[in-house]
Amino acid sequence: MGFAKSEAEIAERTARFIKAELKRANVTYDDLAERLKAHGLQETRNSITAKLRRGTFPATFLIGVLAALEMNGVKLEDL
Repeated sequence: MGFAKSEAEIAERTARFIKAELKRANVTYDDLAERLKAHGLQETRNSITAKLRRGTFPATFLIGVLAALEMNGVKLEDL
């Protein structure tokens, strides 16, 4: 898969990536909210749902999700 061409495409692909990784790890939005607390982020199921539906969120949220899922070495091609 090539690199995204627009900001909207990057947002959509990143949200899809997070959703797929959560599913792969069998982690619900409630579980993710709990895990994010350990990384200093205060999120709820509803706030996570809204962020992923919109496809826009701060980099700190993305990094927190990657840390909460204990993901290392994510490549841009994966997004």
